[in-house]
Amino acid sequence: MQHPFHSTIGDGIAELVIDRAPVNALDCASWHALADELDALGRNDAVRVIVVRGAGRGFCAGVDIKELAAHPGRIVDVNAGNYAAFRAVHRNPKPVIVAVHGFVLGGGIGLSGAADIVIASECARFGVPEIDRGAMGGGAHLQRLFPVQKVRWMYFTGQMIDAAEAYRLGGIERVVPLAQLRDAAMRMAAVIATKSPTMVRLAKEALNGVEDGNLEDKYRWEQGFTLQAYLSADSGEARDAFVDKRAASFGAHGG
Repeated sequence: MQHPFHSTIGDGIAELVIDRAPVNALDCASWHALADELDALGRNDAVRVIVVRGAGRGFCAGVDIKELAAHPGRIVDVNAGNYAAFRAVHRNPKPVIVAVHGFVLGGGIGLSGAADIVIASECARFGVPEIDRGAMGGGAHLQRLFPVQKVRWMYFTGQMIDAAEAYRLGGIERVVPLAQLRDAAMRMAAVIATKSPTMVRLAKEALNGVEDGNLEDKYRWEQGFTLQAYLSADSGEARDAFVDKRAASFGAHGG
């Protein structure tokens, strides 16, 4: 089976590129495969640091809403795939640099929020449109990037922020022109790759341990509300409206 991503290894750097036209939205099986690949790179002694980026129009638009609209029962497996992929970044024994451009939505936020370092192109835009797709999730990872009240504004409105605002808020290490994005990420990775692998591994484990709370536990809590949302009529209407490219119509009190 051909997966919608590919990876290469050289000079201690693993480069993983998500490539599923048109918007790098991954289906259920692809999220699980992505987690497996990240775990394998983390176990590979030839890898000292991992760079994740996207091909095409943007970094990652999250889950394949069309798949869920056609098969709502897959939400449990999609949740599991998302959880595994984000965990494979955050708990990876190797540092993970995420280089984003264009749209960074939903699962793209999860990958970025789980990362050790995020570099963005000037055209990058960050958002969690879940409220308009009949789902929940992403708040825990978004709060690793941006302050609580900014996260809530993004979450409740579904609106996006640009790279300049993301940098101002402190979640992004560097903003560069799109043409320079890959080179900037690889140069940073090259610096890390010169360090002692043992020291870097210990540093990441230590830093994960001193974070406020457990990211994976927080995200798992959120996913329970995603499942609850999917049991509501409003969630089905939101997905159908997205697929049909029309405005959603909700009841007065929700479903």
